[in-house]
Amino acid sequence: MPSRAQFPALQLEVRGKTAVYLDGPGGTQVPQSVIDAMSGYLRHGGSNSGGPFLTSRYTDDVTYAARLAMMDFYNARRPDEIVFGQNMTSLNFSLSRALARTWQPGDEIIVTRLDHDANISPWLLAAEDRGVTVRWLDFDPADCTLRLDTLPELLTNQTRLLAITYASNAVGSISDVRRAAELAHAAGALVLVDSVHFAPHGLIDVQALNCDFLISSAYKYFGPHTGILYGKYELLDGLTAYKVRPAPGKPAGKWETGTQSFESLAGVTAAVNYLAALGDEAGSRRERLVRAMQRIKTYEMSLSQRFLLRASQVPGLRVFGITDVERLDERTPTFAVSLDGVSPEAVATRLGEQGIFVWHGHYYAVAVMERLGLLAQGGLVRIGFVHYNTADEVDQAVAALASLR
Repeated sequence: MPSRAQFPALQLEVRGKTAVYLDGPGGTQVPQSVIDAMSGYLRHGGSNSGGPFLTSRYTDDVTYAARLAMMDFYNARRPDEIVFGQNMTSLNFSLSRALARTWQPGDEIIVTRLDHDANISPWLLAAEDRGVTVRWLDFDPADCTLRLDTLPELLTNQTRLLAITYASNAVGSISDVRRAAELAHAAGALVLVDSVHFAPHGLIDVQALNCDFLISSAYKYFGPHTGILYGKYELLDGLTAYKVRPAPGKPAGKWETGTQSFESLAGVTAAVNYLAALGDEAGSRRERLVRAMQRIKTYEMSLSQRFLLRASQVPGLRVFGITDVERLDERTPTFAVSLDGVSPEAVATRLGEQGIFVWHGHYYAVAVMERLGLLAQGGLVRIGFVHYNTADEVDQAVAALASLR
């Protein structure tokens, strides 16, 4: 795994001790190369896109380079299947509005109780506007995995969309989205995948998944605050996007409402290149990404195993979701926990005072907390590891939790 020295933020100290960033599911820190790319764009001098002069062409080159980088990251077929936006939520609201234009009263859509609300509320609101029925795909509270066995019961010839999470940002469960897409397509429905939480932990291949749309946010995988939508070319081209009249009509451009954060797009390319570099130097960028993400997954599974084994020894500490160390490939290293006698807010606050950064509450996974019956009680504590975390940091987190007892 990379030298932590590449990440300036990881050198932060709290009360004389190096900070422990376990808040990765809410947003990761960035390597120096991403910082340099973003500041480099600003130092160079960039103008708005589409102009017949040097700095505008530079911006167009930066934008196209980011499209190529994300094409490799997603394994899309062409660069104009990549759309940039402010964040995943904004892109999904825009897409939901466009797709809803094609729906009729009596149509149906499916959302899941395992999703972040950014992949639920846009669809609930669109369905309400169009008189469309919403069906819910549940998860098993015992291990917090989606009940894909019940999906065929929900699909009908009126189903227009399945909106599904690749991995839960709350409890870490990974969904079999490829199988879900097969079932949904057989019923004639489109499939949108929220890969925001999955993206830093596993390889994305939209061609293998055969999803119609997929969204992520670069700040979850060591980049800037930018959302990236993949859509099959024919769908992006055929749907009516909500845009101003002079905006470009080509598939990618027509979905990018307003001026983009071009310095952020430089950072997106740098983030993808940073990940690719973890796969060594041989081969194409996609080939290096394949190797890099496998190495990340293997390393993170070792952190997950360490956390679960040590957490099981702390009296009163409960881990939600998959806890079987033989099933680590079915989850990300993100853990939702509760500690008897201590509220989630108190746990997060007291760990924060020790320089251990964790989240508490629902983390916008409102449906998850509702299903677990924990929303009114303040949700859970979320502890998330990424590849720049260490085994020692796992031990520090567990020891801190144990000390609260």
